[in-house]
This record gives sequence, C-alpha cells and structure tokens, in this order.
Amino acid sequence: MAQQHKIYPGIDKDHWGGMTDIGKIIRDAWVFGLLPEDQTCEGWNYGQVEMLYDQVYQAWEPYGHLVSRLPDELRERHERIHGEAFRRARDLGWDPSLENES
Repeated sequence: MAQQHKIYPGIDKDHWGGMTDIGKIIRDAWVFGLLPEDQTCEGWNYGQVEMLYDQVYQAWEPYGHLVSRLPDELRERHERIHGEAFRRARDLGWDPSLENES
C-alpha cells in the first residue's frame, strides 16, 4: 500500500516519455476521451492512476481489448496517439527490443 502515497511524475517525465504501463493507460484514456490529451497526470497518486486504469479497462471491454475492433475514429486516434509516443520515445533513445532486459 505504500505505492498509494507515491506521486506520478507525468507521462512527459516518465521513463522514455511514457513507455510504461502507466503511460499506456494515460494514452488509452486520451484515445477514449476519458482525459484531454494535454493531461499528463503529473502529481497524481497511484490510487488515482488505478481508478483511471479501471475506466480504461471498461472502455476497452466492448472492443475485446483489440485495436482492430475499434471503430474507425477511435482506431485512427489510437494510431495517432500511440504512433506519436513511439516516435518521441525512439527520439529519446528508447529501443523496444530491450524492454525485457535488465
């Protein structure tokens, strides 16, 4: 429960510009319109992030959690938001092939 008291730095200050599980939750919240795209979640505690995760999970349910099942508008928004994040992370030196290596 100690994690509840930690504060999230914001997607823009997160590891590799948000290439983390929390970053993905925030980007998906943008896709579904649960948060405005300029909301970085800076200063949020992990309880708030967990509540956002629950909302994002529910938003994905009608689509089986698959991008291919999203309606065109949402799929295009998903591709734009996540594509921009991937490009930004690569510019910062992120290499997705090294993600599971420590």
